[in-house]
Amino acid sequence: MKKLMTLVLVFTVTAMSFAQKDEVKALEKALKKSNFADAKSAAAAAEGMMSNMDDKMKAKFLFLKAQALYANGAASDSDLDKTITTLEELKNHESSIGKLRYTEDANEIKTEIYNSFLTKANKAFESKNLAVASKAYENIYKISPKDTSFLYNAALLSAQNNDYETSLKHFLKLKELGYTGIKMSYLATNKETGKEEPFIDKDSRDFSVKTLKTHIKPVDRKEESKRAIIVKNIASIYVAQGENDKALAYTSDARKEFPDDKELLLTEAVVLTKVGNNEKALELFKKALKEDPNNANLNFNVGVTAMEANQYDVAKSAFQQALNIKPDYVNAAMNLSFIEVDKGNALYEEMNQLGDSSADYKRYDELKAQKDELFKAGAEILEKFVQNNPNLKEAGVYNQLANIYSALGETEKYNTYKDKAKEIESGN
Repeated sequence: MKKLMTLVLVFTVTAMSFAQKDEVKALEKALKKSNFADAKSAAAAAEGMMSNMDDKMKAKFLFLKAQALYANGAASDSDLDKTITTLEELKNHESSIGKLRYTEDANEIKTEIYNSFLTKANKAFESKNLAVASKAYENIYKISPKDTSFLYNAALLSAQNNDYETSLKHFLKLKELGYTGIKMSYLATNKETGKEEPFIDKDSRDFSVKTLKTHIKPVDRKEESKRAIIVKNIASIYVAQGENDKALAYTSDARKEFPDDKELLLTEAVVLTKVGNNEKALELFKKALKEDPNNANLNFNVGVTAMEANQYDVAKSAFQQALNIKPDYVNAAMNLSFIEVDKGNALYEEMNQLGDSSADYKRYDELKAQKDELFKAGAEILEKFVQNNPNLKEAGVYNQLANIYSALGETEKYNTYKDKAKEIESGN
């Protein structure tokens, strides 16, 4: 009986061995004919037998499977992910057995994929196809995890494309990896174009300056850490998702690490308003302005943040200071005007709820007078801005004035400003 069982066992193993070889041969045959659909089917059939393959057969199978998935560059995104994973599995397997039969070929495929994704990412970025560019940069990172900057690019582009779920995933990974983005850039000015150009390394730059003499003014520039930017994006996405407690935790921790980062301070202030701590938010607003009162952009950002928190007095003060520093700051003037107009618009709700009694009519007239005064205040801000900037070519300012005077029923002024806006929009 024992001998019979042994014979059966040997027969079973032999049959399994033949089956493995048959499936791998079918896979290889399909690849030679560039029949990638059949090759993928054969690879899937052989997958279940991989645990019984010897080291040599396993290496061959993994290489053929990667080729089937890659399909000479025609692979889908999911198959490309599997291709990269399979190539890594192949390299790790051959490294463990000490026989690098297919590793060099695997590296060539990876390089080809890397370059194709880089080309795809750059073209998509240039054509402003942010979703495609982001995915391509993410795939480059998967192929070469040491190139963390590509994951950073993918995170930023996903955020710009409002794909916050993907962007958050990437930013959290970057934070986990401790990515800073700090690196030394080597630049020099092209004699012919007069433009500063980057070089891949210091030796290449110095060769162009000292030997080729095509460039001058060599500069070594150290890029700042991107850790604060990463945390700010994480916090902002959490705010957008309503995860205010998580956002506050990230900003609070980051502020300890980057106490002098003004934008991070403002990000924390925004989050504080979201959780209802306006008192602490106002304290941070004032702290930011105290540290850098003559920064027009900082004043503007404080104004926007305070405006979102309905802290209109702080917002007005900040926007006015931005205009004092930079008299042609269009957006500061527009927001100052919006504050007054928004206050006027807020009165409409009560006006629309009034009835037909004499008291209601009286109250209606009072509210309408208040609303008109607020609208006029909004118009005066922009008219003063136009006077201070006689060469202004911003159609938005004139359209806003036209809208205000339309609401006030002042047809002549409405037509004047509407015509001015159309003139600018037509390029005249």
